[in-house]
Amino acid sequence: MKTSNKVILASLLGGVLALIGCASQVTQPEKYSGFLGNYSKLKPTKTPSGKTVMRWIDPSFDKTKYTSLYYQPLTYYPTPKPTGQISQATLNGVLDYANTRIKSAMGTRLPLTQTPVAGTLIFKGAITGVSTSTEGLQFYEVIPVALVIAGTQTATGHRTKNTELFFEGELIDAATGKTVVEVVRMGEGKSVPNSSQQVTVNDLKSVIDNLAVDITQFNGASKS
Repeated sequence: MKTSNKVILASLLGGVLALIGCASQVTQPEKYSGFLGNYSKLKPTKTPSGKTVMRWIDPSFDKTKYTSLYYQPLTYYPTPKPTGQISQATLNGVLDYANTRIKSAMGTRLPLTQTPVAGTLIFKGAITGVSTSTEGLQFYEVIPVALVIAGTQTATGHRTKNTELFFEGELIDAATGKTVVEVVRMGEGKSVPNSSQQVTVNDLKSVIDNLAVDITQFNGASKS
């Protein structure tokens, strides 16, 4: 093979690998839950901490117009069922921890209010997925718009599994009822040794903490 052809092939391969890497960091369309009304405008965007998320910001959005924020507590969407690997106690603990951290982070950006009025942003969000994927295999058991525990074991049954948490959220102008920001995000927590290992709240705290950090640093610019 000529040198020039080798260079071209290497460049193409590098580009493909880069695209695969980018895609693996964001929620894929088949895992959109239906919590948000419209996913068509979402585009990959880097957060202040360097994470890649799917996000859309209304081009006319002006953060200086808002003086308060109404926080609707995070929910699960759809309602999850505990499994042998993730207990109800873990599901409850993850939701409680997420609400505590995210509400606090929101409060650093705008004063929180109990009454949404003109000049208020309304936050609505949900945890739309909790899953484990088999490390190295990238295998998922997909149940449409369902919160699932995913993954498969190898013949030995001892392959490491990644824990993952999926979020969807939006900001709504209280005066107009118009959505001005949408975001879909996934994050990886700690790995667990195999399918029999219980997933705990501590395994997923880092995902929530990273989300809270990005909320505090979000600058509201459509190209940020």
